[in-house]
Amino acid sequence: RLQEDNHSYYVSRIYGPGDARLRGLWVDMAAANRSQVKIHGILSNTHRQASRIVLSFDFPFYGHLLRQVTIATGGFIFMGDVIHRMLTATQYVAPLMANFNPSFSRNSTVQYLDNGTVFVVQWDKVYLQGKEDMGSFTFQAALHSTGRIVFGYKEIPVPVLQISATQHPVKAGLSDAFMILNPSPDVPESRRRTIYEYHRVELDTSKITNMSAVEFTPLPTCLQHQSCEMCVTSELTFNCSWCHVLQRCSSGFDRYREEWLSYGCGQSDEKTCEDLAEGDHYSAPPDSSFSPLDEDVITSTSSLFIDSLTTEGRSTVQDSTESSFAGVGSSLPSEKAGAPIHTGTIVGIVLAVLLIAAIILAGIYINSHPTSSAALFFIERRPHHWPAMKFRNHTNHATYSEVEPASQEKEGFVEAEQC
Repeated sequence: RLQEDNHSYYVSRIYGPGDARLRGLWVDMAAANRSQVKIHGILSNTHRQASRIVLSFDFPFYGHLLRQVTIATGGFIFMGDVIHRMLTATQYVAPLMANFNPSFSRNSTVQYLDNGTVFVVQWDKVYLQGKEDMGSFTFQAALHSTGRIVFGYKEIPVPVLQISATQHPVKAGLSDAFMILNPSPDVPESRRRTIYEYHRVELDTSKITNMSAVEFTPLPTCLQHQSCEMCVTSELTFNCSWCHVLQRCSSGFDRYREEWLSYGCGQSDEKTCEDLAEGDHYSAPPDSSFSPLDEDVITSTSSLFIDSLTTEGRSTVQDSTESSFAGVGSSLPSEKAGAPIHTGTIVGIVLAVLLIAAIILAGIYINSHPTSSAALFFIERRPHHWPAMKFRNHTNHATYSEVEPASQEKEGFVEAEQC
C-alpha cells in the first residue's frame, strides 16, 4: 500500500511488494550497458571503507548541485564536501546504513552505474559483520539528474529492526548540514569548524522489506530562484530572502549559510527589490581565513553537541609553535659561542649531507626508471598495497578517514579517480 509523506524538502512515497510501480523503480544492473557498470574492487573486498566517485552530471541535493559523492561499504552515500570522521552523522543518502562487510563473500560486491542521467549504487549480496547467518542483503540507491532519489530493496532477509546498532548506526533516509567557522573558546586565535544538521528524513525501517522501494521527489527550494522578483514573491513554505550582494535567494539554512551571515544577508526589513538594491551595498565579510587549528564539531537542531572532531591542522600548530620558540632561542646569546668545533662534528655533518644526497639521487633514479629492479623492489614491499579509507573502531561511533587518491586498475576493475 502506497504511503506518502511531505518532508519540506522532499516528498517520500513507499511502495510495498506487488506494487506495479516497483518494476520501473528498480534499476537492473545486469541488463544495463556493461561499459557503464563498474564493480568497485576496493569496496567489494574490504570492510568499513569508502571511496569518492565523480559524477558525469550535476546532482541537485537539497537545492545544491553536487558533482562528486562518496560511496561507503556501510550501505550509504556521503554527500558532503568536507570529509570528517563521522561520515555517518550528516549529509548522507542511506538506503540501509548498517555494518555491512562485502569482504566476507566472493559474491558480495559494491557496484555503480552512471549513464549521464542517473547514478546508481548497488550493494549486492552483502552480509552483516558478525551476523552472516542472517543472510545476504541486496539493495540500491539511484540518484537521478532531476534530483529524484530512489531506494530499491530486492533482498532483505530479516526485519531491519533486528539489526544491531552497537557497532555501526542503522538508519535509512536523507540528511544535510551546513558548516560554520566559529572562534574556538579554548584557543582564541583559532577557528572551530561546526557542522549543523538542518534537516533529516528518517524512514520507518519496518516498511523496508523484500521487493519494496522508496521514492523521494524534491520540492522547490529558495536556491532555485535566480532573480529578486521570483524570490520575494515565492509562496514556498520556506521564508525566502534575497541578498543583493550575493545575488542569491535563500532561507538562510543551506550550505551557504556562513557566507550568508558574513555579508549580513536576510537582515533587511525592506520588501521590494528596488529597496533591497538601494539598501544593500557591498561590504567585505569579516576575516574568515583558516587559522592553523580547525576543530570539527557536529551538531543538530535537536542536540547541541555531539562530538568534537580534530583535523590534521593540529600538527601545523605544533610546527609553527616550535619554529617560534626556535626563533626566540636563536636571539639569545650562546654560552658556547667561542667553543672550537671538533673534527668529529665536521665529519658527521659531511656524512649526513652525503647520505641525504644519495637518498635524493636514488629517489630521482627510481622515479625516472619505474621498471628498474630497484623500483620494482620497493613497489613490491610498499606498506599499503591497497589504497583505501581506513576505519578506526571507536566505542561510541563509526569513524571514517579520508580516502587515498587513486586511479588504477585492480583485478580488472578501474577505480574511480578522486577529485
